[in-house]
Amino acid sequence: MSDTLFPDADFPALDGALFDVPSQDRLTVPAPSRHRPRILMLYGSLRERSYSRLLTFEAARLLEAMGAEVRIFNPAGLPLPDDAPESHPKVQELRALAAWSEGMVWCSPERHGAMTGIMKSQIDWIPLSTGSVRPTQGKTLAVMQVSGGSQSFNAVNQMRVLGRWMRMLTIPNQSSVAKAFAEFTEAGRMKPSAFYDRVVDVMEELFKFTLLTRDLGPYLLSRYSERKESAAALAKRVDLAAATGCAPVADASRCGCGPARDAAAPDKASAASSPCCSK
Repeated sequence: MSDTLFPDADFPALDGALFDVPSQDRLTVPAPSRHRPRILMLYGSLRERSYSRLLTFEAARLLEAMGAEVRIFNPAGLPLPDDAPESHPKVQELRALAAWSEGMVWCSPERHGAMTGIMKSQIDWIPLSTGSVRPTQGKTLAVMQVSGGSQSFNAVNQMRVLGRWMRMLTIPNQSSVAKAFAEFTEAGRMKPSAFYDRVVDVMEELFKFTLLTRDLGPYLLSRYSERKESAAALAKRVDLAAATGCAPVADASRCGCGPARDAAAPDKASAASSPCCSK
């Protein structure tokens, strides 16, 4: 008896040349990165005594104790999305930090049953793509929230949806601190509690997942549909080059005409040096 359910299966809808069977060997990094994991932290309130900021600071202390390099973005002065050009200094600061990071922590208060507009504005200013680069793809994400009343998960659930939309690897654990006003000292430090213990759990998990995945993002998130789309774009460029007498390049990152990876021949180095399109 066969140990497969469909031993004689064929795949008429599948492009076999682009079908990539996952391999355990390719999940082993010969020379893993040794630098400190880079974590960007965002919080969603501008109040003088902001509990989302205090919780972010508490989590940042833990991450630094584990060995992470941490940056915390201050959303004060960030304009509303589409209300200022992308060249605005605060927008550029946020985008530079997003590109620098290997993982993120998003922490928002829950207001009217949702994350705050301040939190959402920061996420909205981070682009889904910049040319052929997706700034957040493959990066780890932890989500946390604070509430003024009983424990809720509306904000963290929303942020999980956004993390998936931005192709981030959102860790399973999360933190929701109820009645946050009672969980911090006057000096702004979090009191011992099950809520604090959960924050430690979440930061440990984020740190581990970041170490585990930061060198594997391109492979983990390589998609058949996008390889297929890239191959079609490459074929179109080759056809255009033939029509114009211009030599094509397999690595589209040289001219910005398309995806950086040559999906049709990913293991072959490009020998072409002239541009693949006319400007």
